[in-house]
Amino acid sequence: MNKKRLFSKTLLAATITLATQQATAAGFQLNAQSATGLGRAFAGDAVIADNASVMSRNAAAMALFDSSQFSAGVNYIKTDIDVSDITYAGAVPVDDANNSSGTPVPNIYYVHRLNDQWAFGAGIYSNFGTTNNFSDSFGAGSGGGMGPDATVFGGTTEIKSINYALTVSYRVNEQFSLGGGLDIIQGSGKLKRETGLPIPTLGTALDVEADGVGLGWNLGAVYELNERNRFGFSYHYSPEIEAEGDMYMNDMTGTGGNAIQGHTLLMPLPSMAEFSGYHEIKDTKFAVHYSVQWIGWSAFDELNTKEGVNLNSYEWQDGMHYAIGGTYFLNDAWTLRAGYMYDTAAQDKLTSISVPDSDRQWLSGGFSYHFEKKHTVDFGFTYLMGDDVDVNESNGALTATTHADAILAGVQYSYSF
Repeated sequence: MNKKRLFSKTLLAATITLATQQATAAGFQLNAQSATGLGRAFAGDAVIADNASVMSRNAAAMALFDSSQFSAGVNYIKTDIDVSDITYAGAVPVDDANNSSGTPVPNIYYVHRLNDQWAFGAGIYSNFGTTNNFSDSFGAGSGGGMGPDATVFGGTTEIKSINYALTVSYRVNEQFSLGGGLDIIQGSGKLKRETGLPIPTLGTALDVEADGVGLGWNLGAVYELNERNRFGFSYHYSPEIEAEGDMYMNDMTGTGGNAIQGHTLLMPLPSMAEFSGYHEIKDTKFAVHYSVQWIGWSAFDELNTKEGVNLNSYEWQDGMHYAIGGTYFLNDAWTLRAGYMYDTAAQDKLTSISVPDSDRQWLSGGFSYHFEKKHTVDFGFTYLMGDDVDVNESNGALTATTHADAILAGVQYSYSF
């Protein structure tokens, strides 16, 4: 096996991992806009409008409020990633790995109702926040001293993103409302890979700390059939982020040369479209709601630098979320909710142990406690279950099976003016 060729391919794959994780948060999208939505698997979230957090899903739904709204909270995301049945270079077994991490994801929103027609909103939240760090001993020595070992496939991966949103809604008439806004997305990532080679100038394969900002926008609409039944649709355009920072990729010359010095990574993010419905069942205390969301992961057809260098081409597929949930209005103080979501993987043919992606199922539950009329506290919980995925990196240089599960728990406070 040509070790240098393998190593070069691995560096490219690692660089691609950085770009995709900026968008996918370790290979899967963990919604974290609100504890309220978390408690129903985000079913119907583009139209329910329990509190100000709805502006993150559909700006038009701000028109459903009779007064100004404030909401703030935090969701905690606990991921558990297993990597097993690992084989390096077609024959060398590597010990299994288990990577667990916890990430708090805060959010805050304010919706100002100007009059019967206009409302304005501002919010700060995150769609992504996860970590997948392998221990320093992972894969060490599997190269047999003849070249880079499996260490280069693990390493450190830490990703954060913040969305700063400004939105507006306009009520056209009693049944129809429109909305839209701007999304300022700030992303940052840390990625480090070691080769396991004893030569100092070849020991570090990749060491990147980069960040960038992109400008997106969103449009939405709400149609109210009557006071008990309504539908919502929204579209979020995501930008291409230019990421800059300290970026080092070993050029394998033995001199410690930097193959991407001074380059800027261009990272296309997926746009999203969502349709939601909400229906209160007459003469009961129960409502049913649902959502279908499309995520344009196929935007990742290739990764380039601003300087015109093509790092690699890869195949991704668009994803879908299907969610259904129910809400039970127990009394004036307590509201109970539950939901189920099935969402599909972004990855197709190209897979990675550092991006453990798969189809996922969400089981969610939550409740709200309303006190002193204008105050509400929400709690939400989700158990997210992934599937086993057979990974084949760099044309068989490393094979493995990955499995990723997650637990999400959230709390939120809302105030109605």
